[in-house]
Amino acid sequence: MSDATTAADKSVPDLERDKWAHVRDLPCKLTVDLPLPGFRVMDLLALAPRSVIDTHWPVGNDVPLRVNGELLAWCEFEVVENRLAVRLTELA
Repeated sequence: MSDATTAADKSVPDLERDKWAHVRDLPCKLTVDLPLPGFRVMDLLALAPRSVIDTHWPVGNDVPLRVNGELLAWCEFEVVENRLAVRLTELA
């Protein structure tokens, strides 16, 4: 069991943990969406390694976090030990 899983287990009350026990190990797809308004197919075709995409997304604005395509929360990016991470700021 990873440290992250252990920390999550400790934050969930026993009754809640038991309620979800039968589905806890099912895989799910977690995505953080960074909207790119005005991005076109020609922009996509021009992408190459080391390309930089200007998002026009304000630095202080939260980005949507989705699980299996459903909006779960809003989050912000941060760096943790030389890795890009997201911090939940608001549940949807």
